[in-house]
Amino acid sequence: MATKSPQILQSVGIDIGTSTMQLVFSRLTLKNIAPGSLVPKFAITDKEVYYKSEIHTTPIDTHSRLDIDKIFELIQSEFDGAAISPKDIDTGAVIITGETARNENARSISARVAEFSGNFVVATAGGKLEAIIAGKGSGAADLSRREFSIVANVDIGGGTSNIGVFKNGKAIDSCCFNVGGRMLQVDQVSSRITAVSEPMLLVLSDLNLELRKGDSVSLDDLRRICQRMSKVVLECLGVIEPSTLATKLLVTAPLRLNYKIDSFMISGGVADHVYSPRPTMTLQEATQYNDLGPLLGNELANLSQAKKIPLVKPLETIRATVIGAGAQTVDVSGSTILVDEQLLPFKNIPVAIPFVDLIPKDETTIARQVAQSISSFYESNALEKIAIGLLGEQHFSFKEIQVLARGLLQGLEPLIRKTLPVIVVLESDIGKVLGQTMRSINNQLNIVCLDQLVVAEGDYIDIGKPLASGTVVPVVIKSLVFETKQVE
Repeated sequence: MATKSPQILQSVGIDIGTSTMQLVFSRLTLKNIAPGSLVPKFAITDKEVYYKSEIHTTPIDTHSRLDIDKIFELIQSEFDGAAISPKDIDTGAVIITGETARNENARSISARVAEFSGNFVVATAGGKLEAIIAGKGSGAADLSRREFSIVANVDIGGGTSNIGVFKNGKAIDSCCFNVGGRMLQVDQVSSRITAVSEPMLLVLSDLNLELRKGDSVSLDDLRRICQRMSKVVLECLGVIEPSTLATKLLVTAPLRLNYKIDSFMISGGVADHVYSPRPTMTLQEATQYNDLGPLLGNELANLSQAKKIPLVKPLETIRATVIGAGAQTVDVSGSTILVDEQLLPFKNIPVAIPFVDLIPKDETTIARQVAQSISSFYESNALEKIAIGLLGEQHFSFKEIQVLARGLLQGLEPLIRKTLPVIVVLESDIGKVLGQTMRSINNQLNIVCLDQLVVAEGDYIDIGKPLASGTVVPVVIKSLVFETKQVE
């Protein structure tokens, strides 16, 4: 019989963003929640955050690349501050977000993290994936699940903002655009501009403002800039008709908006100022962090109120993308699988769940929903490996498996065109026949089709080399841990 004694795990979440980076240390309670003598089922039953780092400026070198040595100096200093050694960490997550994720040396952080601790989820999250992570961290995904509604979360960082839209707990849409609190940096003491980002030049041009590095700036000019950026946020949400400026500032495709949003959340560094706006603000108060964050939050709050937008306060604001940990479970696939062994091992592959309910019976619907689930994670020109998770223990006839195979291949066509592997993880015991059917349609396919595994959207999976003469493979399923308490 499996023990019922809870296990305490030490975890750390690290967020390396465009402008800032931060760490959160937590203790997770892992407990077997299966009743009696049933097969053990482990779940995180409690999370205690016991140390939050300072919010550091992300170190960038003279070539505008991530300064990895300085980043790890900061990480080590916060481990010292928390009085914990890397070897004591059981699990964790490193999320590289915003413009930082597009930095040319962002992926080299993964190798350093692997040396630092081998138990981490590492995600270089472009705008779309970051939108999903932030929406889960803020509580938007959980709120949509509990209220059977559609909730949009806007995560506003230093250089970019991301919108994640969730329906009944599932990500259905996302986008990223260049609006952020540090697009224009201002010295609080002298009121002189110290940095102007490229996207900010578009905003200034739209306002017919000529401001350069070294210029003095007035509170009125800063307010006009923040009002215009706030309007862009609502344009990207579909609340206001989109302008030419909003189109220019989009980093990804816009939201589809073929749905009605019931509730809105704001997270990120600006969010605290959205939910606690000031009636008046001096120039020194507006630039207290040497940027536009406080004033942008204030103006977004004013515009949201004027447009009667139903804002819900998130569980987390600035730390929405600082994950408590990546809770890991080790599993073994079923034996009816199809695996191209030379492709393995895989590490840190995100999981998309295209079907919340039963798998559709027609290939057109299957293809459309698979393609949509991928597009919620990645822009078409930035596709990465992704696993398609198919839930439920449905029974399939061979004809239905053929329909599923054709639908999957149509939906996965952009990945196949880029010669990325097709990775399918099923709960039903049909991995081998589904994989063989897909291979019979496209004999050039690189495929890993596993069954008897249960995954969730936003999980990450590691897939090892086959065991037992190639009949099974070890799989590590890593779930990012978020708060689940009620949203007020």
